[in-house]
Amino acid sequence: MTGTAAWRNLLSGAFRPFFLLAALWMAGSILVWVPLYMGHAALPTAFAPRDWHVHAMLFGGVPPIIAGFTLTAVSSWTGRPTIAGRSLANLALIWVAGRIAVSVSALIGPMTAAVIDLAFPLSLAAVLGREVILAANWRNLRVVGLVVLLALADAGFHAEAMKTGLADISVRAALSAVLMLILLMGGRITPAFTRNWLKLRGESRLPAPFNRLDEVAMAVCGLAFVLWTAAPVWFGTAVALGLAGLLTAARLARWRGLATRSEPLLLVLHVAIATIACGFIVEALAIFKPEIVDPMAALHLWTAGSVGLTVLGVMTRVSRGHTGRPLVAGRLELAIYALVSVGALLRMAAPYAGNAYQHVLACAGLLWAVAFLTFVVGYAGILAGPRADRRV
Repeated sequence: MTGTAAWRNLLSGAFRPFFLLAALWMAGSILVWVPLYMGHAALPTAFAPRDWHVHAMLFGGVPPIIAGFTLTAVSSWTGRPTIAGRSLANLALIWVAGRIAVSVSALIGPMTAAVIDLAFPLSLAAVLGREVILAANWRNLRVVGLVVLLALADAGFHAEAMKTGLADISVRAALSAVLMLILLMGGRITPAFTRNWLKLRGESRLPAPFNRLDEVAMAVCGLAFVLWTAAPVWFGTAVALGLAGLLTAARLARWRGLATRSEPLLLVLHVAIATIACGFIVEALAIFKPEIVDPMAALHLWTAGSVGLTVLGVMTRVSRGHTGRPLVAGRLELAIYALVSVGALLRMAAPYAGNAYQHVLACAGLLWAVAFLTFVVGYAGILAGPRADRRV
């Protein structure tokens, strides 16, 4: 395969460049963050080291994965042509510019860096909004709205960091937007994929369709996230978080996840939603009993666990499905899911490790980064190559 053919393949669908770039960034930024945190390295960024790390994950790594998934899915939602070629390349370059700008913001100025950084989520929202509006596909305006909310949280992050030196409210707002997007999209694709998989095996018991329980659960989750963003240690917030966890678990129980245990490519999506439900409960316990449940351990159940599993589960499944490969997990995918899961568990355990805290933290970061590097090594040829079934 020639270099020209590889570039043509990469720009034929949004999931190809964005999944590859996002995985490289997720791994690379963690490998930079660990020595940065320990004082063995430095970056010319205006952000505090902790803020650079948080921003790199929530606003650097997650949005291109959202872009890869939604820009690939939007053509099936709307029936319009796939975003590809020069338009896709320009969008990817805007994302790259944002990563560079934030990392050298001490040199170019925090305001300039903020403008360059915000160009990507706003461009993504504009492209998605255009496609949805032109097709009158009003249902999916909710997705556009959540991308806009993420962009607003990003703007708030920059503003908080410039004003106080450390972002706070905007971090919770951003994570809330990401988790709501996972609950929205995951609540659509996870039971749908499970239903199709079970039908192929002649199963008659299928996941329950979307109904009033789902609506109530999503509304309560949204309320819990708003309260957690604004009042993270209030008793009422803990009650809302606990209720959101129970309702999310109730939704998940209706999707027949245990029936998919023989297919990890599908099971991982159920597990990812389950970690969000657990995260609600653990966050509630961290408010009630912070002396027992470390708030940072609870937070990383969502970030390292829920987000890590979701993005890798989606990237592996979409990459295989949209390149004409069987939707079956092999040793590569099992290794990816295991590495990110163990990394997340270690990150949660770090606050309880005493004097070994930094060692556990470093091991957690290394395993998490290796999970994404394994995706890059295993999927680079798939994402830059032709479809396995030779379809155009």
